[in-house]
Amino acid sequence: MAATESQLPTDPKYDQYDFPTTAPEAQPGHPGHTSPEQDAKVHQLRAELEKLGYTERLDTLTLLRFLRARKFDVEAAKTMFTASEKWRKEFGTDDLARDFDYPEKEEVSKFYPQYYHKTDKDGRPVYIEKMGKIDLNQMYKITTADRMLQNLVSEYEKLADPRLPACSRKAGKLLETCCSVMDLKGVGITSVPSVYGYVKQASDISQNHYPERLGKLYLINAPWGFSTVFGAIKGFLDPVTVSKIHILGSGYQKELLAQVPAENLPVEFGGSCKCDGGCELSDFGPWKEAEWARPPKWATPKEEAPKEAAEPVVQNEDPGYEKKDVEGQEGVQTSA
Repeated sequence: MAATESQLPTDPKYDQYDFPTTAPEAQPGHPGHTSPEQDAKVHQLRAELEKLGYTERLDTLTLLRFLRARKFDVEAAKTMFTASEKWRKEFGTDDLARDFDYPEKEEVSKFYPQYYHKTDKDGRPVYIEKMGKIDLNQMYKITTADRMLQNLVSEYEKLADPRLPACSRKAGKLLETCCSVMDLKGVGITSVPSVYGYVKQASDISQNHYPERLGKLYLINAPWGFSTVFGAIKGFLDPVTVSKIHILGSGYQKELLAQVPAENLPVEFGGSCKCDGGCELSDFGPWKEAEWARPPKWATPKEEAPKEAAEPVVQNEDPGYEKKDVEGQEGVQTSA
């Protein structure tokens, strides 16, 4: 199915974008590079979801992400979307970005640093985690697992809006993904069991409800033997996902700096950035710059937003979904 470069086919009922909508790389199925058949599947998916009573998140960019995650299988994408909407309602997602308060963030950060910080050379938000610092025992004296997951979801919502739209405006091209840096320094086999439960929950949220958000992933300070383990499992992963993952040891600086400008990378990782108050808490990027930032759509009072049917009816669910359609899931980023 050949893709052609074109304007994003939009639906005026759902598509109100104030940022570029053409993906910078001509990858099939990406905005501005879709085939007529793929455009037809967007319309089909939207029509079927409307029949089920959905009125939110039916914009073209969102539907394309769900379709890409399911290889443009409309039924599988519909199952994924409806399951995600059910989860959003149960989790209270729509209110988290606007209302969630996390005053313990600075203290939690001492035991699990995780933050967005400026952009890479392509203009994407840079997301950083220091996995070796995780100490859940200490964190649970400050917060709870539920609040950590609520913070995770709140940050995912803020990634979608305002972070990525602001980055797209500044770059002059559509940006839908992040450049993630995960520091594995200090990670050992003995630390895995204590954090597995939380990381699995966080990863499930990422891959099931926020698909197609991974641009590049740099695993730095990877311990000895890590590459061998990854080599054994990468055959089970989507080749597109594998191509985004870079496993680097302690000599990672040259390759990382080829992707992230030194002035945007914290000093501890070989860059030159020293934010006032520390990079881990600055959250600085285009989304904080007046020229590019806009009020996020979730900031609109709920009574002014379109109302969704109370209980959409899910039909034609694919019973083999969990087993057959793992390709395209990118559950790598765990929190923010």
